[in-house]
Amino acid sequence: MKLYLIRHGQTDWNVLGKIQGSYDCCLNDTGITQAKQLSEKIIEANYKFSKIYSSQQKRALKTAQILSEAIKVEFVPMHGLEEVKFGEWEGLTWKEIQEQFPIEYDEWFNNRRYTRPPKGESYEDMLQRVLAAIHKIVNMEVSDTAVVTHGAVIMCILCCITNTPFAEMMKFKADNTTIIEIDSEKFNFKKNNSFKGEENGIRYNKGL
Repeated sequence: MKLYLIRHGQTDWNVLGKIQGSYDCCLNDTGITQAKQLSEKIIEANYKFSKIYSSQQKRALKTAQILSEAIKVEFVPMHGLEEVKFGEWEGLTWKEIQEQFPIEYDEWFNNRRYTRPPKGESYEDMLQRVLAAIHKIVNMEVSDTAVVTHGAVIMCILCCITNTPFAEMMKFKADNTTIIEIDSEKFNFKKNNSFKGEENGIRYNKGL
C-alpha cells in the first residue's frame, strides 16, 4: 500500500508570503485551477486511490473535494492532518516575525522541532497528532490512499522518514498540489533511514 501526500492548492496568503498555520484560508482562483489540473494529471497517470483523506482546513478540503469529484473517489475529512499552529505569528511574513519577535524567533529557529511559537505548537506537537492520523489511515485502508494536507506537515513527515534534521526541512519544501508517493511501511520510521528517492520507497514529484 502507498500513501500519496498532497499539498493543498494556492491561497492568497501563499502569494503574500503570510504564515497561515491554523488560520482557515480558502483557495484562491489559482488554487482551484491547480486542484483541477492535479486531478487531470492523476487521471492521466492512472493513479488508483481507494479513498482520499483530508485535513479539515478549508484550503485542503476544497482541494480534496475537487479531486474527489474528478476521480469519483470518496473524500473524508480527518482531524489531526491540519497545519502546524503558529499562534501569534499567523498572518505575518517571516520578515515581520523576525522584527516583532526577535528573541522568540531565534529560539524557535535554533530548535524548531521542539520550540513553540507564542501561543502556538511545535513541529513535534503537530507531528504527533499527524502521525496518529496517518497510522489510523494505514490501519483502516489496504489499497493506495491519498492524503491532502499542508506544507509543514509534509516536510516534517519526510524529515522523520528520512532521519533528516529539522534544520534541513526546507529541502522537502513542496509547492502547491505537489504529490509525494510513500510506501506505507515507511511510517515505521526505522532508525538511520536515508533519503534516496524512489529506491527508498519515496517518490517526490514537485508539481506532479
